[in-house]
Amino acid sequence: MPVFSGENHRQKILILLTMCFALFMAMLDNTVVNVALPTISRELGAGVSGLQWIVDGYALAFASLLLSGGILGDKYGHKKVFIAGLALFTLSSLACGLAQSTGQLIAFRVFQGMGGALLIPGTLSIITTTFPAEERSKAIGFWAGVSAIALALGPTLGGWMVEHVGWESVFFLNVPIGTLGIVAAFVIVRQTRSEQARHLDLPGLALGTGGLFFVTYGLIEANQLGWGDPLIIGSIVGGVALLAAFIAWEHRAEHPMMPLSYYRIPAFSAGNTVAFSISLGMFGTFFFLSLYMQLIRGYTPFEAGLRFLPMTAMIIFTAPNAGRFAQKHGSRLPMTFGLTLNAIGLLLFTQLTPETPYGLIVPVFVMMGLGMGSTMAPMTAAVMNSVGPQRAGLGSAMTNTSREVGGVFGIALLGTLLTTRLSSSLGPALRSVGLTGQRAELIAGSAGHGRIDPRVLSSLPPGQRVAVLSAFRDAFMSGFHLALLVAAVVMAAAAFVAFRFVPGQAPTSEDAPGAEPGREAEPVGV
Repeated sequence: MPVFSGENHRQKILILLTMCFALFMAMLDNTVVNVALPTISRELGAGVSGLQWIVDGYALAFASLLLSGGILGDKYGHKKVFIAGLALFTLSSLACGLAQSTGQLIAFRVFQGMGGALLIPGTLSIITTTFPAEERSKAIGFWAGVSAIALALGPTLGGWMVEHVGWESVFFLNVPIGTLGIVAAFVIVRQTRSEQARHLDLPGLALGTGGLFFVTYGLIEANQLGWGDPLIIGSIVGGVALLAAFIAWEHRAEHPMMPLSYYRIPAFSAGNTVAFSISLGMFGTFFFLSLYMQLIRGYTPFEAGLRFLPMTAMIIFTAPNAGRFAQKHGSRLPMTFGLTLNAIGLLLFTQLTPETPYGLIVPVFVMMGLGMGSTMAPMTAAVMNSVGPQRAGLGSAMTNTSREVGGVFGIALLGTLLTTRLSSSLGPALRSVGLTGQRAELIAGSAGHGRIDPRVLSSLPPGQRVAVLSAFRDAFMSGFHLALLVAAVVMAAAAFVAFRFVPGQAPTSEDAPGAEPGREAEPVGV
């Protein structure tokens, strides 16, 4: 815990701890749920598309409202909006744990994401107004470290809780933490708001959220309805049209939610491209490897969570060192290095089989953790340096929106690739073991959800049952490999973008081309 000076140092520490507890809770939900997915699938009957929505419902709401959450805090008071977000997140977590169906859980996850979008910008805003300039970097450093620890602990803590308490516990965990945070914020946090008037961009919010939702819906539900279904085609086309309208509106809006002029800065555009790509790869890796370890390898949730530790530990160790390197030598080298490692790691994962020894997986996990840790802090530094200190908050929020959108599309697109390949590969395999007609259709239909209904298997002779399970594993691995191959290509493209457009030297001045002199910094992002 950092030490602060002044008469009110105890109050500063309490405020920092309150903000960090809230941040820890929200960040933990990014990864803690992944290891619970197979158990949720089994107990609530959720297929892969349902699991995708459980993850993407949270990320989609968070990404859509993050910029608006910061504006609401500046306009109506950081304390009020923070407490409102924390209360919504806490109540939604309780509702998630009480959910009795996949649809209920998805709906409550959306409300969780809305709460997170309100509370997370408030944590940084309150820290910024609480600590003087000479202590602010120390406080924000502690805040950022808590975020990294939460992301790292998610799989292991979630696995232990799912195995020993139940999948509901990963949501119930938030209730006492959130309640304590609400009480502490009421008592010790003072009300502040931005002196600079900011305005909600409601048309931009509606267009952007609508476009993201319809494209995501089309990608996820294409596995169930087929790519040629009119609803899928209409959803994707309509989503793209709404996103085009969003861009057109942001160009001419007096108070745009996402100022597009920032994207004229090469380093800013490159940083956002990398944020999208690294999140697509990270979310995809956690999502698919959680399914692989439990559905294919047969690990318990806790055993699966433990096996993520080499990767998450490397992220915690590497990220601060990479950030210091970027401050001295520029962000290009660590970002290009990290993204290249991630691309190689994902390519190596495409060679996994159901029997690959874990000892051979560990070095790839270490490589992936090193790559992610080498990328994230330098990526943030590149973006912040490109817009300058006066607009650092808004630049950070825009980048975190890109990161969350990358996670949404990582789960939606890669998950659909996996299930589509799984379904198309399993049919011929079932015919090769002598299954035809209605029974083969039932097995292929249930496998399209990522698992085979045990009741269907129980009616098969033992030898045929073994052959069907083997065919399912092979079909799953085929889709798994395709999804990771696409993610590797995205990472490689991002590495090229970083090498080509991110500055190779450390900044020599606080001012940057994107800065707007005389404007107050807007701390609205993570």
